[in-house]
Amino acid sequence: MRLPTPADPYPFAGTQLPCLIGGEFIRAAKSFPNTSPVNGAELCAVSEADAALVDRAVQAARTALRGPWGRLSLPERCALLRKVADRIEQRFAQFVSAEIADTGKTLREASSLDIPRGAANFRAYADLALARSSECFEMGTPDGRGALNYSVHKPVGVVAVIAPWNLPFLLLTWKVAPALACGNTVVAKPSEETPSSAALLAEVMQEAGVPPGVFNLVHGFGPGSAGEALVSHPDVNAIAFTGESATGSAIMKSAADSVKALSFELGGKNAALVFADADLEAALAGTMRSVFSNCGQVCLCSERVYVERPIFERFVEALVERARRLKIGGPFEQADMGPLISRAHREKVLSYYRLARAEHGEILCGGGVPSFGDERDRGAFIEPTIVRGLAEDARCVREEIFGPVCHVAPFDSEEQAVHMANDTRYGLAAAIWTSNLQRAHRVARQMETGIAWVNDWFLRDLRTPFGGVKLSGIGREGGAHSLAFFSEPQNICVKL
Repeated sequence: MRLPTPADPYPFAGTQLPCLIGGEFIRAAKSFPNTSPVNGAELCAVSEADAALVDRAVQAARTALRGPWGRLSLPERCALLRKVADRIEQRFAQFVSAEIADTGKTLREASSLDIPRGAANFRAYADLALARSSECFEMGTPDGRGALNYSVHKPVGVVAVIAPWNLPFLLLTWKVAPALACGNTVVAKPSEETPSSAALLAEVMQEAGVPPGVFNLVHGFGPGSAGEALVSHPDVNAIAFTGESATGSAIMKSAADSVKALSFELGGKNAALVFADADLEAALAGTMRSVFSNCGQVCLCSERVYVERPIFERFVEALVERARRLKIGGPFEQADMGPLISRAHREKVLSYYRLARAEHGEILCGGGVPSFGDERDRGAFIEPTIVRGLAEDARCVREEIFGPVCHVAPFDSEEQAVHMANDTRYGLAAAIWTSNLQRAHRVARQMETGIAWVNDWFLRDLRTPFGGVKLSGIGREGGAHSLAFFSEPQNICVKL
């Protein structure tokens, strides 16, 4: 698969991204700009769907459920999903170009993770859906003839998929693929910050022969725009959302009247625990990844790093040294870290940097904005930052920042480390670094999180459950868990 070069054009330069509704590309009367986080330049215009367009999309999805799509067999549906994956790979360079234009993330990251995982999601869920079994129970009856109970998996119906801006294509396909594998139809809304790879996916759906109305795409914002119209629509049966916890709460309230099925992957304030017996080099490398990957804009990132006191000073000194060496730059600059998603988000992260100082924290490195002396100064770049000395009840320790920053603090015992890690309203992920096998299993089970990594971070098997507890979400995605959410089990009882 060919990688894009700086000479490759952004796929939608000078155009207005349309919505896809019932197999028809529609440019809305109202639009908004899509801008680059690298230099602030406008990439394209984006159609903003109003409530009427969202309604058209939902009705197109409802119609498609009763059309040819609903009559396809499971193997036929899964064959279409594989065609989608094939077409994504055939247009690989365009997808990577679109993703790095919208997000500013490094070429290495987009080409090795985001787009390959997007294609893999369609193949993985095609395989999982074909391998899924159903239950069958025999039972006795008073007349002695007996009965047979068996279950079938039916689609939930019309699914609203709302994806975030940090891993736009990966997380969109992570929901769309299992929804389609289970026979549902989809109305997808990508983040207004990152619409481009979703627009390419809409084209690919058409090229792969997915029937009209099965995959619909609407662009827009949340409150008062396409997002609100979609989640409150009475003909939407289920909502799969990844994003901020506050937005998830608002969606829950909006969906309550019609009792929609909900799958939420929300925020995190994740902890990394580094014990004195850990492989120091592995723990340092892993913590660098878990703090600074994608400029800290991953819900799984470690914003709290707790280190056992005997190695605390040595570990922090080495972590700071490595953070200072990180190269910041654009997608094609062989950089370690790109920009934040927008200047508005940068201002939010900078406000936490300022707050850390006000809360009497010590900024060990970073804390500001880099200067390039060129067009990148109009972008959303920020310095990787490490803070120490804050109290555990400080806002910077309690609240999700979603930037390239962590607070480091020492601990003196395993019990204290577990308490500090769990003392949060969130519960998404934890990273545990130790060479003691018994401790690894013991501490991992005590983490009040949906995911606990031991001696690694972001190591994912698509078959495993993914999600969080507390404010970090509802339900689980991945493997059979996604198939269960996007299906309605029906029991059929046959008297023999």
